[in-house]
Amino acid sequence: MKEIYDSIPLPLLFNPLKHHLGFIREFIEINIEEAKLPDNTEIIKGLKHIGGSVMDIYTGGLTSIEICDELFCYLCTKKLNDKPAYASWAGTEPNDFKTIYLSDGSQWVMKYYNHKERYVHSFPARLSPLTFRIKANTLKSAILYQIFIGKDYITEEDLNISRAIAGLSPIKDIFDTQAITEMIEMLRS
Repeated sequence: MKEIYDSIPLPLLFNPLKHHLGFIREFIEINIEEAKLPDNTEIIKGLKHIGGSVMDIYTGGLTSIEICDELFCYLCTKKLNDKPAYASWAGTEPNDFKTIYLSDGSQWVMKYYNHKERYVHSFPARLSPLTFRIKANTLKSAILYQIFIGKDYITEEDLNISRAIAGLSPIKDIFDTQAITEMIEMLRS
């Protein structure tokens, strides 16, 4: 998981495994081979960084590196590339944030994060163009299914087998099954 953040320039804090559909697809492809090894702790550890609530995932054509480049360029252009200037602009209270537009029209939230090096926390804005909203466990389940099972025909039993790998509880209702299945189809596209 460390290598994900190695490609994110300082002072940005951006988790593409949580917020970038193209990156998520790449993560799956890379880890399908790793899943055949007896120790899957790195895959599971990476998924823990997705968290446990809801999030917005960017579906546009910019790569995660291009997004970071545009965010960094914005900071430099506005002279917000030092911590005090950025903190003053974004605000430091939990509910403080700014929203900016990137070149493709997508909107990105910029929040202050109290960290020595990565103090610019950025993620897609809620209801932004080129995004969709999803529950964390739905995303984790779809990723786990694609990495460890990957069959075309999706069954509830296979979904529960893949969820158990990360310690997620079995699916409780048809709505969860449907949401996970829809996410798997998005990941396959």
